[in-house]
Amino acid sequence: MAKYTRIEVAQIMNQTGVVPLFYHHDHEIAKKVIKACYNGGARVFEFTNRGDHAQDVFSEIIKWCAQNLPDMILGIGSVVDSGTASLYIQKGANFIVSPILNPDIAKVCNRRKIAWLPGCATVSEINYAEELGAEIVKIFPAAQIGGPDFVRSVKAPCPWSSIMPSGGVTPEEENLKSWFYSGVHCVGMGSKLIVKDKNGDFDYEMIEKLTHTSIQIVHKIRKER
Repeated sequence: MAKYTRIEVAQIMNQTGVVPLFYHHDHEIAKKVIKACYNGGARVFEFTNRGDHAQDVFSEIIKWCAQNLPDMILGIGSVVDSGTASLYIQKGANFIVSPILNPDIAKVCNRRKIAWLPGCATVSEINYAEELGAEIVKIFPAAQIGGPDFVRSVKAPCPWSSIMPSGGVTPEEENLKSWFYSGVHCVGMGSKLIVKDKNGDFDYEMIEKLTHTSIQIVHKIRKER
């Protein structure tokens, strides 16, 4: 059962500004990555449903988070059907992120008051997602559908829309500035944040540093606006 309400999830996503997203089949590696992001200031983390037995890894890490990182909000991404959404909700997912707009997922999440972030690529899809109860919509793939200019164009006629881009977001200040000046609610960041060292191993120290720096940049940008 979710520990956080959908409103709390939306608020904390906005406060931190950065939502790391990551998948690994080894739950010990996943824990280390989540801990590095947590140490860097992240309080929302999207574990992606991308591998065999991902639900078992998620089950392990969400119980670990409850004991070791009690204020880390863990959710699940890459969910494309209502059955999978239901499975992860039973395992305690605090939010569901999807690359697509599937009304059946909305029904499952709304019934349990779970935050649902559907993937949208047009203004009509964003509007429909909001009709279905989405507090925040994910634009995906963000860079390919127009980047910050797309967000700016959507926000002009629909200033109430809360948007999280995923794909094309990097930890550099200029990149983050372009997204947040366009009016995003928060950003999702994967491989550009969850980096590896020259040996191909996850660089936990650098992940922590990049997370911290990214969140500080977001706070700076918001003060300047």
